Amino acid sequence: MEVAVENLSSLRRSLKITLPKEVVAPRLDASYQKLQSQVSLKGFRKGKTPMQVLKKTFADRVKNEVSEELIQETYFDALSQVKLEAVVHPDIKSFDFGADGSFSYQAEVEVKPEFELGNYKGVEVEHPEISVSEAEIDRAIESTRRELAPLRAAAGRPVQQDDLIVIDFQGYENDKPLPHVGGHDYPVDIGSGRHGQEFEGALIGLNLNEESSREITFPADFANSILAGKTVRFQVTVKDIKERVLPALDDNFAKDVHEDCNTLAELRARIAEKIRQEKGKTVDGDLADQVMKKLIDAHDFALPARLVAYEIDSLAKDFESNLERQNLTLEMMGLSRETMAENFKDAAERRVKGDFILKKIAEVEEIKLSKDDINQAYQRIANQYGMKIDEVKEYFQGRNNLLPFMNELLNEKIVAFLRQSAKVTFTPAPATEAAA
Repeated sequence: MEVAVENLSSLRRSLKITLPKEVVAPRLDASYQKLQSQVSLKGFRKGKTPMQVLKKTFADRVKNEVSEELIQETYFDALSQVKLEAVVHPDIKSFDFGADGSFSYQAEVEVKPEFELGNYKGVEVEHPEISVSEAEIDRAIESTRRELAPLRAAAGRPVQQDDLIVIDFQGYENDKPLPHVGGHDYPVDIGSGRHGQEFEGALIGLNLNEESSREITFPADFANSILAGKTVRFQVTVKDIKERVLPALDDNFAKDVHEDCNTLAELRARIAEKIRQEKGKTVDGDLADQVMKKLIDAHDFALPARLVAYEIDSLAKDFESNLERQNLTLEMMGLSRETMAENFKDAAERRVKGDFILKKIAEVEEIKLSKDDINQAYQRIANQYGMKIDEVKEYFQGRNNLLPFMNELLNEKIVAFLRQSAKVTFTPAPATEAAA
């Protein structure tokens, strides 16, 4: 096999790979012989069609099949021969069966960027100190009270804070119904914030079985992009109102919430510790993000264009899947695929660059996945989704599932190494947070 390499750019290579007649001829002959046993042409019995007739009739079909097989079988050997490490699948530009019986094809590939690894140990980052305010504990307790409170019919009064209601509603913009902004027998937990404070607040004061109209102006950064920045008139009918019977805040409440707590003070201490632990996990993630941001900003090198394109496509598919789960489409969001791709370009480039940096650090530090790392990850997923560990392993047996999983797992291990070696300065919590 002969391999000729041409540099098209700093990261793009063109390979011309040529296979001799001694390799190609037996493959063509085998393909024609297999075909001879399968086809039946007019005037010939099955299996008796002369070879010269087959070659005249099926030459293009056989050459296409054989060329695909030869490319698949020789491409990686060709890369190894010229010591190239491609980062994406090849772009096959052409192939040809020569008059001398040889076979050649041209493949364009993108290779790993070469760059000098800057300082990655002891990256300086900072974060506010972890603190838990009395107000945070109060909010957690109130949330628990709401969850434990039994419901009863609210007789003879309008909707109030903390009620659980059922409504029929439809949203209108400029007197035209908004698609997917409406529902029948729709439950709303007033005060939960799950439907937006603006919407929940507008329902307070409405009476049972009374059709009402409420106009709401949503902020530009509202979570639902269909409503963000719009003034919408809602036609609402309240069909049911139930009120929560909130339990008293006493030692009995503490015992109901947690079996190891005998007093309200003990419950508050336990909740404070839980909040502190959750904040600690968030801090670790924030610090790791800071380290990665500094590393990405400190390194400047060209990125494989097709790899970035694949990452953009992956982000876009995830975004569309999230929309579908909400019964939304790109058109409803006022987006096109071109606009979406442009929006994701920066994030895709940073993810690709970050991955190259992490893999280079792994090479230098000899960071690899162990069997324990993989088994712990399997167990973590099993616990998260209530699966058996054997079921998780079976899911990841396929190559398409396993490779991305292993790549993500290795990146987690590298980031954990960077986080542990980082120089962290904890600053005093902002006054506004302490007073919250």
